[in-house]
Amino acid sequence: MSDPVTRAHDTRVRGGRLTMPRSRGALSGLLVILLGLWGALVPFLGPNFDFAYSLGADWTIGRGWLEVLPGVVAVVGGFLLLTSRNRVSGMLGGWLAVAAGAWFVVGRAFAGPLGLGDVGTPVADTDTKRVWLELTYFYGLGAVLVFLGALALGRLSVRSVRDVEFASRPLDTTDVRTTDVRTTDGAVVADGTRDTTLAGRPRRRGGLLGRLRGRRGDRTLVDR
Repeated sequence: MSDPVTRAHDTRVRGGRLTMPRSRGALSGLLVILLGLWGALVPFLGPNFDFAYSLGADWTIGRGWLEVLPGVVAVVGGFLLLTSRNRVSGMLGGWLAVAAGAWFVVGRAFAGPLGLGDVGTPVADTDTKRVWLELTYFYGLGAVLVFLGALALGRLSVRSVRDVEFASRPLDTTDVRTTDVRTTDGAVVADGTRDTTLAGRPRRRGGLLGRLRGRRGDRTLVDR
């Protein structure tokens, strides 16, 4: 009997140029999700902490168009950035984040002409609090979302060496050690493998029945 031989099975991913690591947009996606949740929920939670606009906790159509809608869009975009391994869907998430941020910034300017309602005026005793309300509800929030979305788009638009390695990485490498077995007619086969040189041995058939027959034949061959 000869020395054991090692056989490696190497399966590779072939995702092409669109494949990327999930971590490429993970951090930006997580931040976009958090900011989107803030933008969509702060109109309802802010009045409880005296941090709101003049309409208080009353629901208005303006809040739906100018705060809840862009917040939800940002959450969807952040989720795509966080979970996507495809460059196209990841870039879609980045564009959604940019669009949501831009709407937070300019939405109130278009609310009047489009008839989208109003969110009122900041409830603030000082100029400092007024500025904080404007920034955290609209302008600052939108600017940060635009920045994160643009940053993610820039990262996703470049195919780095890491992306190439990820697209061709080995998924499953299994070392199978086999021992040569010499049969009565002199043919040498490896335990657990199929010898195609044996004369008179039928070829394995496909399907479950063929696999079962092949396994029985292998056991018989080794027992000999």
